[in-house]
Amino acid sequence: MPDYLVPDALVDLARRLPRPLVVALDVDGTLAPLAPHPSLSALLPGVAHDLGRLAADPGVVVAVVSGRPWHDLTQQFDLPESVAVIGSHGLERGGPIAVLDDDERRRAARLAMLAGAAAVTAPGAWVEHKPAGVALHVRQASVEAAEQAVRLFLGRLEGFGPVEVLAGDQVVEVALRHYDKGAAIDWLRAEHRAAAVVFVGDDVTDESAFRALSGVDLGVKVGAGPTRADHRLPDPESVAEFLAGLADSFARS
Repeated sequence: MPDYLVPDALVDLARRLPRPLVVALDVDGTLAPLAPHPSLSALLPGVAHDLGRLAADPGVVVAVVSGRPWHDLTQQFDLPESVAVIGSHGLERGGPIAVLDDDERRRAARLAMLAGAAAVTAPGAWVEHKPAGVALHVRQASVEAAEQAVRLFLGRLEGFGPVEVLAGDQVVEVALRHYDKGAAIDWLRAEHRAAAVVFVGDDVTDESAFRALSGVDLGVKVGAGPTRADHRLPDPESVAEFLAGLADSFARS
């Protein structure tokens, strides 16, 4: 299990990586503290500015890679235009998903109905509609009710047809198309011919991104829990400190 690092130590590791360098980060739980509802989430003070400072370096590409839809990311968070926005766990790369076909729309409506039926059994649970599926959030439900709602939702998918199930931290997402953050990292690496990648994330769904790292790449897990990442930071505040320090370091070089 990786040990926690102070942000300055992580800055020292990252600034030595070869260029072009991709710095990619999750949003909720990484750049923004977790909130009772995603609509209440906000970037920590100074984070957007420091993302922009990093992206201004000609040898650095900065990206956010989130499970949120691309539209939500661009509307809710004051992200600099120089930052690449990848939504829906990598499905939406730099823009909204293409329109679903008729069969996908029918299946998406069915998924929403099944998720809604499960959510009403667990007070506090709610359903998030995604571009190619739905997510059942149970963070605000009791543990017992949350587990029952998830079992009910997934149990009713038998015979539904091919779907992708992504289990996160107190949320389960079911999608009609395959995607994960590891594929997003692979795409960023190829698109920018990156010599190295830094990825920072906190959730179970970020593990696919950590698995996509290799060689001199740097993976950073935020918070506790099993991980394939190389290092840890304790919380979003330490991520903000890391970003500020890395931006300062590159500005001086």
